[in-house]
Amino acid sequence: MTPSAITGNVCRMTQQRWTAEQIQDQTERVFVVTGANSGLGLATTRALARAGGHVILAVRDEEKGRRAVARITAERPGASLEVRHLDLADLDSVRAFAHGVRADHSRLDVLVNNAGVMAPPRSLSSQGHELQFACNHLGHLALTGLLLDRLALGRDPRVVTVSSTNHRQGRLFLDDLAGERSYAPMKFYNQSKFANAVFGLELHRRLTAAGSPVRSLLAHPGYTATNLQTSAPIGMVKLLFGRVLAPLAQAPEQGALPQLYAATERGVEGGQFIGPDGVAELRGHPTRVKPSPAAADTETGHRLWDVSEQLTGIRFDFAHAHQAHRPDSSS
Repeated sequence: MTPSAITGNVCRMTQQRWTAEQIQDQTERVFVVTGANSGLGLATTRALARAGGHVILAVRDEEKGRRAVARITAERPGASLEVRHLDLADLDSVRAFAHGVRADHSRLDVLVNNAGVMAPPRSLSSQGHELQFACNHLGHLALTGLLLDRLALGRDPRVVTVSSTNHRQGRLFLDDLAGERSYAPMKFYNQSKFANAVFGLELHRRLTAAGSPVRSLLAHPGYTATNLQTSAPIGMVKLLFGRVLAPLAQAPEQGALPQLYAATERGVEGGQFIGPDGVAELRGHPTRVKPSPAAADTETGHRLWDVSEQLTGIRFDFAHAHQAHRPDSSS
C-alpha cells in the first residue's frame, strides 16, 4: 500500500503536520458523531467540543455516553454536548434517532459516520443482515439518507464516512451478504469497510450531480488502538490485534486526526479520502490518500447503492438536499 502523491493544499497539510490544535472555531456548528463514547469517536467529540462545536453523541449505551460527557466537561466546562441512543445495527433505532434529531435541530453541519464493529462471530441484526455489514454500512447509509435535508441547510455541510486500509482487501459478496454459505470474520469486516469507501464515493457523485452543498468525504485512522480490536473479535484475530500488534498502534487522539481534518478544515473537497501520511498509511498526520480502484468503480457504486436502498428501505431525496449556500457558509 503506497500513499498517493501529495500536491497543492495536501502538500501544505503534510508540511504543517496538522493537529487538532489547528481546528478553527466551530462555535454554532452542529455535529453528529456515531460511536462517540470511546476510541476514535470520543477523541473526535472531545476535539470538536474544545473547538466550540455542539456535538450529538450517537451511542448504543447511553450510560457510557453520559460518562463520556462527564469526562469532556471536566476538561472543558460548558462544552455543548448531548447524548442520544443509536444502535446502527437496528434500522428501527436509526429511524428513531433521526426522528428525534430532526425534531430538535432545524439544521446539521457535519455527520461523522464513525462507529463500527470488527470481526465478531457470525450474527445477524434485528432485520436479519450480517452484523458488520448492518452496523458499519447499512446503518450509516440509512442515517445519512434520513438526515440529508438537515445537512443541506448546514454551514459548510459534510458527511465524513470512516473506512479503513482494509477496504483494499475487501469486495462485495452480493450473492451472500448475510454470510449464510461462507462466513469469515475478517473477510466480512473487510467487506463492510469496502462498502464504506464505495458508499462515500458514490454519495459524492450523487450529491455533485444534484448540485447539493453537502460534501461527502472519506477518512481512515490507520492502525489505532481502540476497543474495536478487542470488544468483538475472537481467537487469533483478537490475539493479533489486541496483543501482538498493540504496541505498534497509535493513540485514538492521533488516529482521529484524518476524520477531524475532513470534518473541519477549510478547502477540503468532496470525494477526497483523508488518511495518515506515514508508511503504508498506518500512522501519522492527515494527508490525502487514494481509495482502491475497485472502491472508486462507478458500476460497483451503483450496485451497492441499489442493494442498500432495498435492504434499508431508505430512499435518498436529493431534490430536497439541493439548497442554496447560506450567506455564512465557509466553503
